[in-house]
Amino acid sequence: MKDEITQENLRIVEDLFAAFGRGDKQGMLALSAEDIEWITPGEDWPLAGTRHGHAGLLDLVQKSTEKLETSFPEPPEFVAQGDRVLVIGSSKGKVKATNKKFEDHFVIAITVRNGKVTNVREYVDTQAMARASEMPTNPI
Repeated sequence: MKDEITQENLRIVEDLFAAFGRGDKQGMLALSAEDIEWITPGEDWPLAGTRHGHAGLLDLVQKSTEKLETSFPEPPEFVAQGDRVLVIGSSKGKVKATNKKFEDHFVIAITVRNGKVTNVREYVDTQAMARASEMPTNPI
């Protein structure tokens, strides 16, 4: 029974990432609990912060597409045990406002309960993202 739950949770997270990649907001909402919490650490870059609920998730998706161009050169690795799924991977892209490129290696810890994603905590290279978000300073 536990293996079946783990496999189902793995499928849910894989589907969530596929929906995110397609820009399928309704698909993401359908897989997420109404009180989902999504934590992206750091400061001084567009996606940092903690978001709550479906409105927070939609805000994250909107800011992601508005502020960043991102690609995933390799498919991520998914590791599941019980209600936790880890997503391990890397991304490349640029911050649109600065036109600066970034490369990010990440681990994302996701909790799935009762068939819905309830918590997402990203572990990303916040320094790389902040550097790519820096606006040039004008000398006096």
